[in-house]
Amino acid sequence: MSFAGPKDEVPIRPAATLMLVDDRPDLEVLLLLRRRGSNFVGGMSVFPGGGVDAEDAGPHAEALADGLDEGAASARLDMPEGALAHWVAVIRETFEEAGVLLARSPDRPAPISFDAVDVRERFAAHRGEVDAGRALLTDVIRAENLRLATDLIHYTARWITPPGPPRRYDTRFFIARAPVGQVPSADRTEAVAAEWMRPVDALERFAEGELLMLPPTVGMLRILSGFTSAAEAVGSARLQQDTPDRPARVGGRGGAWRVLLPGDEDYDGDGDGSLAWVRLASPSLLRSNIQGPTAED
Repeated sequence: MSFAGPKDEVPIRPAATLMLVDDRPDLEVLLLLRRRGSNFVGGMSVFPGGGVDAEDAGPHAEALADGLDEGAASARLDMPEGALAHWVAVIRETFEEAGVLLARSPDRPAPISFDAVDVRERFAAHRGEVDAGRALLTDVIRAENLRLATDLIHYTARWITPPGPPRRYDTRFFIARAPVGQVPSADRTEAVAAEWMRPVDALERFAEGELLMLPPTVGMLRILSGFTSAAEAVGSARLQQDTPDRPARVGGRGGAWRVLLPGDEDYDGDGDGSLAWVRLASPSLLRSNIQGPTAED
């Protein structure tokens, strides 16, 4: 499930990431601070996510998915096959990195709660085993008689790492409401902190140099900033998840980059529109002049 361009020897690995949102009481999104020593995006603020593994695909995973099968998932992502693995991967990665599990009992519509001490401790142990590679998420789901809540997770965008970095990812972005009764926590291995932030606050901290982010994170935060509640954002994503993608662009002038989204005044101007596409549109966008430093800075 990887490919490389004709002029790029670095394979592009499929990945998935999740914008986990909640009303606290304003709309906030979960951001993880990556460990500075990480080989990829060290010191960056990111959404939970990571590469799609072989174990995320196949009939064993599809049999545990609620409300979404391989055919529907592949049509949604415009892939010939293998798309459902992105939903499974984003559930797994969010559980590993943030301790949040989007899974439910067969007889309940809402995801499982960790309010009870024994349940919280049991799933903390499961998390450690999955994170360490000693157990598969699908084995945990089956042993706990749960279902993967894939129907609560909605597709929003696609960003591909441009040529240059030592690792490249073809990342699908999703959104979901945070489950009641689960408290995010960093795994202390890949992420050293987990923090809820209003999208506008995260962007202001980025603009001031307090937070480091990559263009995809900035672009998606700009989209989220146009919603007033988690319900509005997730509901809009659910309604838009089968609409056509629109290119996003990362343009740069004067030694800095900007994310240009549909609706920006200079959207048709300077920029690279070949490696990013957004499906989720918000009622309004935060200003487009938020700049990020170049690698040389």
